Amino acid sequence: MFSGSGAARFLTYLFINREPFSPAMGEEIFRDMEPFRIKMVEPIHLPSREDRERFLEEAGLNVFLIRGENILIDLLTDSGTGAMSDRQWAGLMMGDETYAGSRNFYNLEAAVRDILGFEYVLPCHQGRGAENVLHTALIKAGDVVPGNTHFDTTKAHIEHKKGRAIDCTIDEAADPYLDLPFKGNLDLKKLEDVYKQYGREKIPFTVVTATCNSGGGQPVSLENMRKVAELSGRYGIPVCLDGARFAENCYFIKKREKGMENMPIKDIARETAACFDMMTMSSKKDAIVNIGGFIATGSREIYDSVKNFGILFEGFVTYGGLAGRDLEAMARGLYEGIDEDYLTYRIGHVRYLGEKLRNMGMPVLWPPGGHAIYLDMKEFLPNIPQDQFPGMAFCAHLYLESGVRGVEIGTLLNGRDPDTGMNRPAKLELVRLTIPRRVYTHRHLDYVAKAVKKVWDMRDSIRGLELTEEPPVLRHFTARFKWVE
Repeated sequence: MFSGSGAARFLTYLFINREPFSPAMGEEIFRDMEPFRIKMVEPIHLPSREDRERFLEEAGLNVFLIRGENILIDLLTDSGTGAMSDRQWAGLMMGDETYAGSRNFYNLEAAVRDILGFEYVLPCHQGRGAENVLHTALIKAGDVVPGNTHFDTTKAHIEHKKGRAIDCTIDEAADPYLDLPFKGNLDLKKLEDVYKQYGREKIPFTVVTATCNSGGGQPVSLENMRKVAELSGRYGIPVCLDGARFAENCYFIKKREKGMENMPIKDIARETAACFDMMTMSSKKDAIVNIGGFIATGSREIYDSVKNFGILFEGFVTYGGLAGRDLEAMARGLYEGIDEDYLTYRIGHVRYLGEKLRNMGMPVLWPPGGHAIYLDMKEFLPNIPQDQFPGMAFCAHLYLESGVRGVEIGTLLNGRDPDTGMNRPAKLELVRLTIPRRVYTHRHLDYVAKAVKKVWDMRDSIRGLELTEEPPVLRHFTARFKWVE
């Protein structure tokens, strides 16, 4: 405690040396902090080095196979790993578990109609459930599905239906250090070449992933989506939005696209959705729930073509493999996901890690995406060839050195060519450090940055991996490895 005179001198010092405070300064400070308070915590701990070595060995050097309780900071994915709000938790207590006609479904339907404008909504248990339903209904053997760097489950579902994914992303997206605002855009010439070559009878739809996960979490401009819609309309080809992170994409549009700076996020979402005939969503991302997804469309014809497969694979059309309480949390989360204060924090939180790593000399894909920071393994581990999976080798060492879990987005994830059986080398050989929503603080990210730097300092001693067990589909989830001798 200060004495009376000491307190007076201290207050005088503060008054004389203070920076003038203004409403604008208050808004600037607010933009840099979390727009929420923490009401519950979950303890985390760092297993010993000896234990980490054992856990990794038992997992066959695949961090996917390590138990979550043995991870200190988990950056494997942002899918279903976010922290729900008090309103979402309150919604769980209002679950109507009626098999058919749950009121929570109608709340979800109303939210999708209000935010995105789609008339018909078919809930599914998550994004890949929505893909399974949609692709089963629309794709037949020999079809092709063009898009922008299809994600692993999207490509796997297409190939499971004996179709083929064709990447039409702009060439600039392959340069990890080129600072462009919309590196997720589709190349319209590439897309039209596919349309001309295959025609409507072989192209059930085109998919636009926004933001583009496998391409570094990069956004797609509204202008590009409109041009894709116009081009596709001329050829009679429907367009599907993979909108798992549509809200983050809308924020990038607002901040980076000319003429959009004064448009509310909700209006940008409606303008986005207006470019598409249908949409799949893993609500485990931008609706900030732990489970859930949906198919949405404005077309009764498309809805009728998918609903029976929805019943077959997911459940009745008003619950889609979800409890009523999950539907309610999803409906509320859709609104929270488009809140601009939240999005400002969310995108800034991710960028914080990217800038910190870049300032430390790390090879970071630029500009930062909306949900993750991506490290360029071709630069990080140049001595490890792509068929020895440098991203997986990095992830193994990151866990060993720090207890942090990341994920490879590269040649392992890319899988094998279904015709030749050969590995498909990834254009971008990446490791994704994926930030769960409303979970970790800046101090946690400071620790992650130090951990990455530690692996960087020992990079010359890191060896590649070779497969010892390899499943035929989505191999990165359950494959096992050994170190290359």
